[in-house]
Amino acid sequence: MSVSFVPVQWNRWKWIYDAVLVAMVVLYVVAFIAVGTPAAGFERPIDSDILRARALGSCAFLMVSVILMIGPLARLDRRFLPLLYNRRHFGVLTFFVMLGHARFVLGWYFAFSDLPTWRALLSANTSYGQILGFPFEILGLAALLCFAVLATTSHDFWLSFLTAPVWKRLHMLIYPAYVLIVGHVTLGALQSQGTPAFSVVVWMMALAVIGLHLAAALSDRPAAPVRRDGPWERICRVAEIEEGTARIGLLGNGDKVAVFRHDGALNAISNACAHQNGPLGEGRIVHGCVTCPWHGFQYRLRDGRSPDPFTETVPTYRLEIRGPWVWVDARANPPGTDVVPVPVPEAAA
Repeated sequence: MSVSFVPVQWNRWKWIYDAVLVAMVVLYVVAFIAVGTPAAGFERPIDSDILRARALGSCAFLMVSVILMIGPLARLDRRFLPLLYNRRHFGVLTFFVMLGHARFVLGWYFAFSDLPTWRALLSANTSYGQILGFPFEILGLAALLCFAVLATTSHDFWLSFLTAPVWKRLHMLIYPAYVLIVGHVTLGALQSQGTPAFSVVVWMMALAVIGLHLAAALSDRPAAPVRRDGPWERICRVAEIEEGTARIGLLGNGDKVAVFRHDGALNAISNACAHQNGPLGEGRIVHGCVTCPWHGFQYRLRDGRSPDPFTETVPTYRLEIRGPWVWVDARANPPGTDVVPVPVPEAAA
């Protein structure tokens, strides 16, 4: 959180996060050039620029795949939550790796054309009506442009300027970008490789991304059938909420509510963080405040307000305990509304 806008907020963990990412990229590229190329079984030596282009291109594909896996992994297992921290840095670095790939591709394959480089790229192959021989270069260029938008707007300034809902929708570009990358690799590099290993890795990663997203979506389904009593909706059993944690419920209007148990009482707030719609229900309670697992924004459970001097707020909800069940009024209170905690009866604990 910040009281006022500042250009960059660096801390020790960000430096460590970025240093690890850069080190892994360097190690991968070195290993690809030193080990991967002989294993691929090429009959003739390959130019160094082609090697670098393939190393950076495959690295970028793996990085995007991992980025898309982090979210569902964190939803399925809380131990992956630390990977969400500074995930935008991961995306920005991926964009620069893509730029490096594009630089070596253009520098080798189109450097000697009579046409300007970018014009030569776009006009070298126009066989859009066929699969084999399809101009896969245009798919890679489109993916690069998508990531350029994502990297350019990654800073919190754009999040504040565009508002969280617009910013989030804009950054969903990563999904069509991933489809473009898979198409680019499948129609391009895989057709020229001497081994099916590259093809296997590509499709294994793509299927892993799809599978994890499906598993995370299934895990979000309510455990019990939705029951309604006017505006009130049944969320879960009281005993299902452990001390210091929350149960996330999907309301009939599509909103998600996080019901927290803290100091033997229940409170309900919106599951969406005011910063970037992060899942508050997956966060830890620190000094009486729930901490968003994405970027550390904090809110008091009783009124959904950030502690002074911060000003962020989220909606709160009224709740009741009826027998063993927790019921929530689906009509959200205005952000920052104080709601008295509901003590947990011994019989319902």
